[in-house]
Amino acid sequence: MVLQIEHLTKVYRRKVRANDGVSLDVAAGEVVGLLGHNGAGKTTLLNQVIGLSRPTSGSIAIDGTDVVTNPAHARRLCSMQPQSHAPLEGVTPRQVIEIVARLRGASRQRARQRTAELIAALQLEPWARTVGERLSGGIRRLTAFCLAAAEPGRVVMLDEPTNDVDPVRRRLLWQQVRALADAGSAVLLVTHGVAEAERVVDRLVILHHGRIVAEGTPAALRGSHDDQLRLELQAVSEEAAAALRPPSGTPAVTGRRVLVTIDAHEAAAAIDWAGRERTAGTIEEFSINPASLEDVYIGLLGDEKGDQKEVDHVA
Repeated sequence: MVLQIEHLTKVYRRKVRANDGVSLDVAAGEVVGLLGHNGAGKTTLLNQVIGLSRPTSGSIAIDGTDVVTNPAHARRLCSMQPQSHAPLEGVTPRQVIEIVARLRGASRQRARQRTAELIAALQLEPWARTVGERLSGGIRRLTAFCLAAAEPGRVVMLDEPTNDVDPVRRRLLWQQVRALADAGSAVLLVTHGVAEAERVVDRLVILHHGRIVAEGTPAALRGSHDDQLRLELQAVSEEAAAALRPPSGTPAVTGRRVLVTIDAHEAAAAIDWAGRERTAGTIEEFSINPASLEDVYIGLLGDEKGDQKEVDHVA
């Protein structure tokens, strides 16, 4: 096992627990996705692995070496794409990717080759020689990924790598994430893109208030909710969406879109209720489908203000 985290706890001032007894591991060639609402402790976890923050208790080992007591070792063995934008002022993507690859130990030839590979794979050629100040947020984000991937460490950590990235390049980016693992790195990935991440991750770990509330393969997590369905509604307005009160389940509202995870035996009642709401002019349309991984996630955690449901780990 490349990365081993055991009983990790991080307590900030006023006794706020960012991480609370987190244990997980990541093997070489594996992509593990971290999911959870904002403030769930995902970024804090990454910062402790790379030595930017010291745990209150617990242990972190990379290839068997304790990196809590030796954070310099962690920084040698880890490459990370932080949540914030990379500082690109005065340099082009091609320049900065080559520079970072050299700093991480690549030869000049290897740095140039790897830079060219990533720029081509992510279709960044039109901006490869554009200074950072003139780049869009999405291109800056892709460049930041390249900095972590140009000469990847034993552990590669990516904190919301697809933020601001257009749909076409998001797909290309996920392919490169998978390629990092296939080349032997242990990849730890923070994302809110549940459906997208499902295509490349081997396991998912769901955090809530600093604790792991569920983990397992995407198939296992979906399978644990085989008896559930997704009721999706499109309200006539955001106000109408917020006011909807389905007969069962906790609605997750995004603009005019409302998602509700329901038990299969409740489908008939839900259809009757949705039909009445459409007749009343509250909603425009609705549908019921088998629960997706996104529905499982929402069902576990609710919306950003929702209460955590009681759940078990999924092997």
